Amino acid sequence: MDNPMMILVFLGLGIVFLVIFLYFVPLNLWITAIFSGVKVGLFELVFMRIRKVPPGIIVRELITSTKAGIPVSASDLETHYLAGGNVTSVIRALISADKANMNLSFKQATAIDLAGRDVLEAVQMSVNPKVITTPKVAAVAADGIQLIATARITVRANIQQLVGGAGEDTILARVGEGIVTSIGSADSHKEVLENPDKISKLVLQRGLDAGTAFEILSIDIADVDIGVNIGAQLQTDQASADLKVAEAKAEERRAMAVAEEQEMKAKSQEARAKVILAEAEIPKAIADAFRSGNLGIMDYYKMQNIQADTSMRDTISGGSSVGSSGKGKSSK
Repeated sequence: MDNPMMILVFLGLGIVFLVIFLYFVPLNLWITAIFSGVKVGLFELVFMRIRKVPPGIIVRELITSTKAGIPVSASDLETHYLAGGNVTSVIRALISADKANMNLSFKQATAIDLAGRDVLEAVQMSVNPKVITTPKVAAVAADGIQLIATARITVRANIQQLVGGAGEDTILARVGEGIVTSIGSADSHKEVLENPDKISKLVLQRGLDAGTAFEILSIDIADVDIGVNIGAQLQTDQASADLKVAEAKAEERRAMAVAEEQEMKAKSQEARAKVILAEAEIPKAIADAFRSGNLGIMDYYKMQNIQADTSMRDTISGGSSVGSSGKGKSSK
């Protein structure tokens, strides 16, 4: 009874040990690598397991690169994997570049991959250029007519500037700026509509791909539409603004005139008040003259006759002497 149990225990332990051994010592990968002409040691594969590097990926890509004639070592692939790179994408990019007679080294490919760019897509774009369509770009010609243009940019990846080079957004922004400048320098919108290729020629001459990860091959104007008459709108807005300014100045002048009129009325009323006060002092002066003996009764009558005569003359001539008539009535 004990012997069969012991046999089963030892058998189970042997199976577990065999599984662990085959996991850490991938004999099948080592045999495959040997028959594929790849030099990789068995202990090197074991150390990959210990460093948590999948030996299957490393061996498979080593076999692929060796068959393609690209010299890459297992240590280089393992280092790139531990740095967080995509080993498969790098090997495929190197093979594609080699078949297309492109100068791409393993160091450049790994740098591009670690920079966050798809190195395989970059190589494919370098072989097969990509067409980028710009959004609608609105610009105004010298005659005030707005034009809305759309362009298609054919670009090719620049392998040498993929690391640190600007992306597609920079290309689109620069081309849009060039379109605005080209349309704005045209004397008439008709010139642009007749020869839209002038825009692409002027834009290409500006060297817009400098410092970017792409090389611009061509810029083609896909569509040009007429927008609104910006010049007329600006003139209308300016005329409206001038009218408001003129109205404000006229209102200011009117307010100043009203203020001056009110000031003149106040001064006139003040002068009248002074005249009335002065006339009120006349009877007092006459009384003082009587008391002091400087004015006699005959002199007073003569003064009254002169005032009456003056009032009559004013009446005949159509005038009025309010002060004199008032004094005559008071004397009576």
